[in-house]
Amino acid sequence: MPDADVLIRSAQDPLLSLEFHRHFTHSLSFVPLGAALAATLVWILLRRRVSWCELYIPSLVGWATHGLLDASTSYGTRLLWPLSDLRVAWNWISIIDPLFTVPLLLGCVLGIRRLMNRPPRLAFLIAGAYMLLCTQQHSRALEALTAEVAARGHVEAERLEAKPSLGNNVLFRCFYELEGEFHVCAIRVPWWGPPQVFDGEHHPVLDADDFSDRFDLDAVQREDIERFRRFSDDSLIEDPRFEGVISDFRYAAMPGSIAPLWGIEVTDLSPGQHVRFSRFSRFDPEMRQRFFSQLFGG
Repeated sequence: MPDADVLIRSAQDPLLSLEFHRHFTHSLSFVPLGAALAATLVWILLRRRVSWCELYIPSLVGWATHGLLDASTSYGTRLLWPLSDLRVAWNWISIIDPLFTVPLLLGCVLGIRRLMNRPPRLAFLIAGAYMLLCTQQHSRALEALTAEVAARGHVEAERLEAKPSLGNNVLFRCFYELEGEFHVCAIRVPWWGPPQVFDGEHHPVLDADDFSDRFDLDAVQREDIERFRRFSDDSLIEDPRFEGVISDFRYAAMPGSIAPLWGIEVTDLSPGQHVRFSRFSRFDPEMRQRFFSQLFGG
């Protein structure tokens, strides 16, 4: 139910859905109300055969852990709203990781079908142990990135970040900012053995004022760029692949490349029109081969 926030959208303002996904429904302050809504819905669906109080406690636990689990990923979750608009992202686990999700799903299904407590409890232990492994992997990736930055002599580097790539906790997209440029590399952190660094690329940080002036953007479109900047944690670049596109540097199909997964387009806009949001999901066979080569240490 917290993810029902994806229904908050506007055909005229594509950034609205970005701003409100993982927003107030994922905040810690909303947990008691959200749990009450969930318990009431199930209470009605069960035709009041179970007391509302019995439903509220598991709803409370479920709603509370939803936001915390989302904050463990690299996307960003507004846990502290309305006290803060900070998008909390601990970068411990990939947004989609089957080694975490599948055991939980199997444990729940088996527990429900067989009316047994043991499968979900075992699944919970496996998922918890895997999350601890993910935190350790993230820590090792950051240590490897710090060592790589020092080896390059980039002593003034800022904002060192390591984000797990899709579906695993072995290959990380690691980047930092230095003198107005983002530097990125892929770092493989095997469960056993030393880390392996794959050289990446670098690209200037977006100059929003210069970009807006070149494309003659109006106040609405300049404000959209500012909204996208806040969403992306100030990690924007002018996409080298497409004219008039600003991309979110944090995510890419290839961990060490400058090929972001999404961005906003400003070309051919009418006065007062909001920017367009676009996803770039190209993942050709060559890219797939390089990805798995880096993932498995080829």
